[in-house]
Amino acid sequence: MLPSPIVPSRPGQFPVSLLGLVAAAGLLTTDTPGAAFPLPAETTESRQWLAARFAAGPEARDPQPFFSFAYDGKPSAELLKTWALKRATRQLEDRRTEHTLTYTDPLTGLVLRCVGVEYQDFPTVEWTLHFKNTGDRSTPILAGIQAIDVGFVRPANGEFTLHHTRGDFCTADSYEPLTEVLGPNAAKQFAPTGGKSTNVQFPYWNVEMPGGGVLVAVGWPGQWSARFERDGGATLRVRAGQELTRFTLQPGEEVRSPLVVLQFYQGDRIRAQNIWRRWMLAHNSPRPDGKPLAPMLTFCSGGFFPGLKVSETSEKQFVDTLTKEGIQPDYWWMDAGWYPCADWFQTGTWEVDPERFPRGIKAISDYVHARKMKLIVWFEPERATPNTWLTLNHPEWIFGGAKGGVVNLGNPDAWNWIVNRVDQIITEQGIDLYRQDFNIDPLASWRANDTEDRQGITENKYVCGYLAFWDELRRRHPGMMIDSCAGGGRRNDLETLRRAVPLLRSDYQSFAGDPVYIPGNQGQTYGLSPWIPFFGTGVYYSPVRMVESMRSHLCPSFGICADVRRNDIDWELYRKLVGQWRQVAGCMLGDFYPLTPYSLGADRWLAWQFDRPEQGDGMIQAFRRDKNLDASMNAKLRGLEPAAVYTVQNLDEESVTEVSGRKLMDDGLALVIKEAPGSGLIYYRKKS
Repeated sequence: MLPSPIVPSRPGQFPVSLLGLVAAAGLLTTDTPGAAFPLPAETTESRQWLAARFAAGPEARDPQPFFSFAYDGKPSAELLKTWALKRATRQLEDRRTEHTLTYTDPLTGLVLRCVGVEYQDFPTVEWTLHFKNTGDRSTPILAGIQAIDVGFVRPANGEFTLHHTRGDFCTADSYEPLTEVLGPNAAKQFAPTGGKSTNVQFPYWNVEMPGGGVLVAVGWPGQWSARFERDGGATLRVRAGQELTRFTLQPGEEVRSPLVVLQFYQGDRIRAQNIWRRWMLAHNSPRPDGKPLAPMLTFCSGGFFPGLKVSETSEKQFVDTLTKEGIQPDYWWMDAGWYPCADWFQTGTWEVDPERFPRGIKAISDYVHARKMKLIVWFEPERATPNTWLTLNHPEWIFGGAKGGVVNLGNPDAWNWIVNRVDQIITEQGIDLYRQDFNIDPLASWRANDTEDRQGITENKYVCGYLAFWDELRRRHPGMMIDSCAGGGRRNDLETLRRAVPLLRSDYQSFAGDPVYIPGNQGQTYGLSPWIPFFGTGVYYSPVRMVESMRSHLCPSFGICADVRRNDIDWELYRKLVGQWRQVAGCMLGDFYPLTPYSLGADRWLAWQFDRPEQGDGMIQAFRRDKNLDASMNAKLRGLEPAAVYTVQNLDEESVTEVSGRKLMDDGLALVIKEAPGSGLIYYRKKS
């Protein structure tokens, strides 16, 4: 018999120490894509958490508070007791149930909807708050909206350990995993820089404690903030929301909070991260034409090579050379600069340059389609520079006016123009994947546009416009993917990743093959993989340390870039390395296991494993840095079947060995890299 729904001892408090009580509930299996594996009983725990807050029916109690705000100077914990409450439940697709709490203030007509989703196949719950003024006059001030305001109680023995990750800032330590113990009275505050959601900070956390823990994520492609604050006893309070909210709502006006997600787990936190990866693929990652994401190879001429100005002629030259050399990308990538501009940074005139592309980009899309490739094209509609079409014709749409700046996606007229213009170009030019960049920080513009009684409203409307823009593009082009680039990987919160994929996890790439970028890109794969299963990056050709450089950039979306006009390209080696990526790429969408601690140190090894238990195969990547004196390391693998026999192939050698799963996990696998620096790539498969 399962325990009854948990009743906290104080509002918003949840005794996580009860996680183990449901261990006897057994296993749940599912045929949901990306989740065809047994899930433990913490799935029941997540349902109990949600039921205690959204439960409907004759036995329903007052919902337990799990968010907070102030209205007209009064705290929500007091106000909600006096507001009318309605509950609703409906079944969604994909093993999900939606629960809605609707509160109405009888005095002012403010309506709060809290929409939660329960997952039957994962130990995961989520919710979003929506506030709407249904009255005939402006509301009092609504302030300090915390989409989550919850206390977690640790077990009697042990402490809270917070695992989190740096955001992207185009540095070697982007996505560095960090860990710290939150002892009595400790506090950690997080917020991104400049209004882009994963700029410097990363809105994903793992709160670990003895016996289990909870993963927390905030989905908000703007300026969020989060605070993890430990009291002097056994409680950790977690609060998060849009960083600044202090505004009145006008009649009929509606705003929303960030999305909040909790995933409960027992035992191993690495196992919990793999359940998260599976949940991301099953319920969040885009599925163009209803199909799951698959690895993709891209090639970009870049337009950054000496003497190269991208044109129809140059693009076809690059396509022809790659075709002749036997390298077949899945996508041809046209990056910035195809519009009229002195240099790529001059954006705001969204039309094809007629001088360099007299027959339009359609000439390129037709050319690559005939060669069984699809076409990626770069856009940046959120930024306009002086003396471009947008700044000359509609300065009222731009924060900064005719001088240029951020284009206001919260302005309905600007939104309509951008949606229709981008849609027109995609349709007329035959574009298959829409790549959106964002190379300006919007926060200062948002806040400068707010009045004293409307602080945070510009950002809220902008964020809603941004998400609605992509939703509309996806509605008009259901088979099209979107790339979420924003100066690299600086806007990859969960709401963004439900609509797009990050094909460029960071602008920290090996430009011109400079080997200084190699360790950082190894570290980025290591740090990003526990949270985001599908991402990409690009690597430039270099005859120096080519094997190590290429392998340091291997991702599910693998971008290669070379100036095909040069005469020193080792095409045979290029083909070999691309072939190796194709052999192992599917494994990168499996479970991720770190095999060494994270480090960028020149005297260290760095290694990890990707495993697909359903397919019975996996891969190991290992890197020996230049000052490391050990030619070998022992790696104990994870996730294998102990009784099974696996063929293990070092892709740098011809030999194949057979080893039992138990031996690979208990005794480990010897990884040998004779040269420093150097790399190893191993593929294994279970024998049938």
